[in-house]
Amino acid sequence: MAGQAKKATKKFEKNRLKDTLEKRKEVAKIKQRAQVKAKKKARNAKDNATVPSEEDKAVVQQPRKAAGNSFADMSVDQFFQGGFQLPELKTKSKPHLQAGKRKRDAGNASAEESASSSEADAQLFSEEEAPDGDENGTDNHQEDLDALAEKDPDFYKYLQENDAELLAFEGGDLADADQLSEDDKPKKKRKKSKETIAEDANVPMEDAEDPSGQIDVTMAMISKWKPAMAEQHSLRAMRQVVLAFRSAAYVNANGEKELKYAISSPDVYHQLLVLALEHVPTVLQHHLPAKESMAGKVRIATDSKKFRTLTPLLKSHLAAVLHLLENLSDASTLKKTLDSLVPLLPYLLSFKKILKSLVKSTVDIWSDPATSDSARITAFLVIRRLAVISDASIREAVLRTTYQGLVKGSRVTNLHTLPAINLMKNSAAELWGIDPAIGYTTGFVYIRQLAVHLRTSITQPTKDSYKQIYNWQYVHSLDFWSRVLSTHCSPSANPSLKHASASPLHPLLYPLVQITLGALRLIPTPTYYPLRFHLTRSLLRLSRATTTYIPLASSLLEVLSSPEMTKPPKASTLKPLAFATALRAPKPYLRTRTYQDGLGEQLVELLAASFAAWATHVAFPELALPPLVHLKRWLKASSSSSPSSHNRNTSNTPNKTRNNRNNKLTSALALLVQKLEAHARWIEERRRGVEFAPANREAVEAFLRGVKVGETPLGAFAAGLRARREEREGEGDGVVEGEEEEEEEEE
Repeated sequence: MAGQAKKATKKFEKNRLKDTLEKRKEVAKIKQRAQVKAKKKARNAKDNATVPSEEDKAVVQQPRKAAGNSFADMSVDQFFQGGFQLPELKTKSKPHLQAGKRKRDAGNASAEESASSSEADAQLFSEEEAPDGDENGTDNHQEDLDALAEKDPDFYKYLQENDAELLAFEGGDLADADQLSEDDKPKKKRKKSKETIAEDANVPMEDAEDPSGQIDVTMAMISKWKPAMAEQHSLRAMRQVVLAFRSAAYVNANGEKELKYAISSPDVYHQLLVLALEHVPTVLQHHLPAKESMAGKVRIATDSKKFRTLTPLLKSHLAAVLHLLENLSDASTLKKTLDSLVPLLPYLLSFKKILKSLVKSTVDIWSDPATSDSARITAFLVIRRLAVISDASIREAVLRTTYQGLVKGSRVTNLHTLPAINLMKNSAAELWGIDPAIGYTTGFVYIRQLAVHLRTSITQPTKDSYKQIYNWQYVHSLDFWSRVLSTHCSPSANPSLKHASASPLHPLLYPLVQITLGALRLIPTPTYYPLRFHLTRSLLRLSRATTTYIPLASSLLEVLSSPEMTKPPKASTLKPLAFATALRAPKPYLRTRTYQDGLGEQLVELLAASFAAWATHVAFPELALPPLVHLKRWLKASSSSSPSSHNRNTSNTPNKTRNNRNNKLTSALALLVQKLEAHARWIEERRRGVEFAPANREAVEAFLRGVKVGETPLGAFAAGLRARREEREGEGDGVVEGEEEEEEEEE
């Protein structure tokens, strides 16, 4: 039998012991409440049985009346919202004895409720009427425990080892529980007066407060805050600085915000901005250090109590910084404000809404044409830092916002804004290499969007449908994606890539080339030859960086075969057209010598650059042969016109078949033909000794691999043409801004 009892005990311990203990604890609580209620009921019955005298009635009814008046003006909703708290009775006796339930786990809601109810019950008694405690309840509980020890000694022994608190149940623990609950009650904070604040800042009261009730920030206050933050990393000083910085940021808000401080001196304003921007991140880093892993991920203890304490200050400070960014015009102050955001970024990763506003404000500064280059670069560093340390969702939002800001900022393109736009395109292209998977997703979405616009313009032509394609934003978008792929699909720029196809972004190459070629030939008129040259340069960059052959010579030779280049031009005194900042040629430039000379220079330079990209390829002679034939035929046709052919035409019939005799153009093309032929012979000499067949791809790609393009005859010629073009563009000669738009409106 003893063995069976031991086995049953183990089974009970395994299956039902925990629930049994919980039930017994609940029963003990219910017993205690019932005993307190019974004693209260007995006391009330005893009071009702005794007939008081008239004097006693007057004394007793007065506090009862006062207690009743506290509920007289209450509605039902107000009574329930009060948490069923009974009013305190004013007695002349000493403080009441605290009695209540036995001490329980702090996380148990039932124990807290019982403790608060016992405290309320104790307040109803005077010192003489206070109950003696829960002696009966404890006695009954002790009897149950003694019976358990006799009936099941093994189980009683187990309780002694695992739940001694239940066996040591005493009434004295109730007072301790009440005392603990009173200590845990939050104390009302005494609001600081302005005199106290002024004393803390060591400034006189008349200087600290202005007529509006705000505290005027002085240099003495800043001198006190600065060492406290820099040396002691004081959170109290940081809180005061954040509030003062908020007042400085909203100094022109015209009463939109209730501000604690006021700033009346420019020197104080400057010193306060410097103090907040430099030392608030330092104090945060001291109390909540950010740990960065080798992969670039930053970890902060966001579940700590200190982080929850500092969160309101952090949000307030960032809101003030964002408001300040929207209203700053000084380049140095703007740069310093943006610099202060970089160390704060790890603390903001948990606040997606704040990050959205931060990214938008920073991208607006980065894409604003009026922003200085130093501030633009600093804004980009903030964007890039956020893209590096954030997760995939934030990184995708950063890429999307950056691209939208780039498109928005490239709407107006002229000699003054073009350098800033190129800086934006080059810097933004770097972001798409941080996470190639997300870069491919966003790139595919926006390249497809460009394709949809082009398809709509072709399949649903209207009078103005071409304007969706032939504008600066579309051209800059195509050029931007060519820079992205040229940067991240180039084996020379990325040594880790053995071939351009190894890049995750390489699948975007084919659709981008097809869209660019389609936009290039959408309107094949001489008016839009400048746009054709812009898109050709984008494709040329892509071909050179990714070692992908793109047929560019055919689109350039179409320009050479157009009437604009084959017919004699009209004399003109117009300035040379600035092809770098022009998408279309104004009407006065068409069929003029000035425009024809400009087209010839662009053609020669682009043809030389397109062939120079393959200057070290083993198949260069075969590659250059068809364009060479076309150029020679054009030169022969332009030089075949003679005075005798002009005399055959009648004076009344215009000579529509007369060829172009532009000596400047023909000489430039003749020089290009000579360079192409010379370079073809140079390649043929070097490939005579090869021993591999064309099917050997590795040997074909290794041909002249160590020779730089600039060291070849054609490469040096193309580099000289490019240098002369950049020199002309730097001089700034060209049409005045706005002439193109005026001509378009006239059409």
